[in-house]
Amino acid sequence: MDALTTDLAAPRALSQDLWPQQLDTGWQCVSTPAGACASPADLPAQGWLAAQVPGTVAGARRAAGLLDIANPPPLAFDDHWYRLTLNGTGKRRLRLHGLATLAEVWLDGIKRIESDSMFVAHDLDVDLHGSATLALCFRSLTPALAAKRSRARWRPRLVTPPTLRNVRTTLLGHMPGWCPSVQAVGPWRPIEMLSDAPHAFDTIDLTSRLEDDDGIVSLTLHFVHPHDVDTCPASLKCGDCVSSLQWKDAYTLNGSVRVPHAERWWPHTHGAPTLYPLTLQLDDESAISHSLGSVGFRSIEVERGANGMGFALRVNGTPVFCRGACWTSADLVTLTGTEAQLRQTFSLARDAGMNMLRVGGTMVYESNAFYALADEYGLLVWQDFALANFDYPTDADFSASIEREATQFLARTRRFASLAVLCGGSEADQQAAMFGLPASMRAQPLFTEQLRAIAARERPDAAYVSNSPSGGAWPFSTNEGVTHYYGVGAYQRPLDDVRRAEVRFAAECLAFANVPDDATLRDALGTLHQHDPRWKAAVPRDPGAGWDFDDVRDHYLQTLYGIEPARLRYEDPERYLELSRAVVADLMGDVFAEWRRAGSTCGGALVWQLQDLRPGAGWGLIDATGRPKSALHGLARTLQPIQLVMTDEGLNGLDIHLLNEGAGPLHAQLDLVCLREGSVKVASASRAVELARHSTLCLSAAGCLGQFFDFTHAYRFGPRAHDVTIATLRDPASGQILSEAVHLPERHAGERHDLGLTVRVERTAEGWQLIIEAKRFARFVHIADPHYRATRDWFHLPPNRPYAVPLVPVEKLVAHAPNAVFKADATCAAPAGEVRAINAISAIFYG
Repeated sequence: MDALTTDLAAPRALSQDLWPQQLDTGWQCVSTPAGACASPADLPAQGWLAAQVPGTVAGARRAAGLLDIANPPPLAFDDHWYRLTLNGTGKRRLRLHGLATLAEVWLDGIKRIESDSMFVAHDLDVDLHGSATLALCFRSLTPALAAKRSRARWRPRLVTPPTLRNVRTTLLGHMPGWCPSVQAVGPWRPIEMLSDAPHAFDTIDLTSRLEDDDGIVSLTLHFVHPHDVDTCPASLKCGDCVSSLQWKDAYTLNGSVRVPHAERWWPHTHGAPTLYPLTLQLDDESAISHSLGSVGFRSIEVERGANGMGFALRVNGTPVFCRGACWTSADLVTLTGTEAQLRQTFSLARDAGMNMLRVGGTMVYESNAFYALADEYGLLVWQDFALANFDYPTDADFSASIEREATQFLARTRRFASLAVLCGGSEADQQAAMFGLPASMRAQPLFTEQLRAIAARERPDAAYVSNSPSGGAWPFSTNEGVTHYYGVGAYQRPLDDVRRAEVRFAAECLAFANVPDDATLRDALGTLHQHDPRWKAAVPRDPGAGWDFDDVRDHYLQTLYGIEPARLRYEDPERYLELSRAVVADLMGDVFAEWRRAGSTCGGALVWQLQDLRPGAGWGLIDATGRPKSALHGLARTLQPIQLVMTDEGLNGLDIHLLNEGAGPLHAQLDLVCLREGSVKVASASRAVELARHSTLCLSAAGCLGQFFDFTHAYRFGPRAHDVTIATLRDPASGQILSEAVHLPERHAGERHDLGLTVRVERTAEGWQLIIEAKRFARFVHIADPHYRATRDWFHLPPNRPYAVPLVPVEKLVAHAPNAVFKADATCAAPAGEVRAINAISAIFYG
């Protein structure tokens, strides 16, 4: 069954009544103690709240001002009822796309459906005679958690309680230490009534594939009502190509259309994410055309390398370095997001140079809107099935539930070109190995056989990975298969571990407690102090560990910047926060520079995580209010399709790596300069460079200069001759900077200087911008403005070069309305804020 017609990405026909009607208004909900009401007849008359569907109990309480998200009640352990009055006559079909989690569906006091999985959809045929009452009951999880099933071989610490392995529900809300305890209860996916119109659609199944150089789109369309197949010819149009469809029976149309020499869909870093519009033509008396959305054509292959130990993707035959982050949720309370929320996050990810998002096994399957936007934005999706950490049951009932869940998900998403990797789940193999089980006792046929077979049957065009991580002697070995790399990060390894680890593909990496901007700390968290209980409550930690991820960041603050964190924190808390933001930007940039360099073994890496689930110093690159953090800006400096990075090769000096992932050749000018005291030129060179499409080039700085210079201060013949090396890649015709990288032979952050910073505000046709200039190299320039966001931030600024930074109004989310949108703050006419740099004595104010 296909949910395409129900959510934000659903195409709308010119004749609207052919699509299912969303039953999204008029709902009420009430909570009762577990088992207090056996049927709707027992429900109380008082205490009902207005409820949004799709939605959750937590969402209804938040809308009514009754939810303390910092201390939410254990919603999954009470009963909750929803009700709605249905009006109409005749036989109709209801479609319930997702009920979290142990659910009953009642019609006029008669129980019609029982569901034990939040990840499956149900149909209910009804016969209406005027009005009827639809009631949904969401029962306490307690009985299911106590049910006897096969004994688990291990119990992970991540999830509470461990018997959640028996229940098909999300782990969000059940992972103390890094996720707020907002538990998923309610009709979290749409509920619909299929249209009663003569040509009403029931289900739509669309697939696309490549055949030689042509694109093939196949359609199977089921109607609600039978048709006269002799008087209703039909055709499918893809772009400019049209093909007739055939009636399989009175309810079913199928067929395909061929697009000769089809343009490929690419991740945006490597080409255009080309999509073809689809139109259904029913040539009856009405002759109405119906938009069926769009599809893309692409191929996905896994490259294992010469020794078979690697993992990388080829898209359309071209190697793609996959980089991005792990998705959490656009809204933890409702488990979904509006189109505005999703677009804002996707835009930030794309603009940072990301080309892949991973939906992990601890999360949920996302809406069709999510995957449709990934198609549009050119973002690949790595999709785990909703399974993580556990040794899962092996009985027939559990296996049948997984079969239905996985098949439904892949059927509704198989049209999306962005869905590139399917993964059995997260960290199940790792948990078994870390509990000391030998390889022979770690395997779960659920991952190695059942889900692999379903994926091959339903999405043969996507890659399949049995588990993440997996592949080495230990599943989490870094030099084989897919790993979760936290060497730099939780394990506090030095930066040179990144090369030593020989990472092949990191489906997770680089978790830090990333500090948001002061505006978020003040407005959303209410504190700027690290040891305030409100701060600590938002800092992620591993269950049972005697440290948290603030401690991890502080380790690098000390080892990389030469700062004693505890002392700085109480002597100068604002400086501590400033350097804390800078150090993670440094780490993110350096690690990805290593992984993207020419000769790297790494085929991709995804940062843990993209967005925070609550305000504070969480793992997110984007904070809970939608503001990007310094970590995202640090990544943006190293993830672009045309990219220059430098790596410190010790006694071999500096290597300069040029990357051209674009569809055409690159002709550019490379400039290299070394400065003393941030302004005095002591060495420089310039040369023309050429790169073919989808290629890399490695140059040595020494080769560019043509004479000895101790770029990395490795030989130490006396004091350092310079304190910064700047490599710049320019368009030779316009002089436009295509990419730039900086190397500091010494990164201690104790010294501050008068940099001669100046800033002026300019009005342009597009809005406002800042023109920033310095007389001395400025390290990690940051713009703080309460009403505007800098599109470029946390960047290095060479001396005597004016730099334009566009500003966009801070968008504030009107979060609790059904049609939640981002609205620009209109309270100020012009920007007013300050520009800082971590090596500047003081900030410069503007406005």
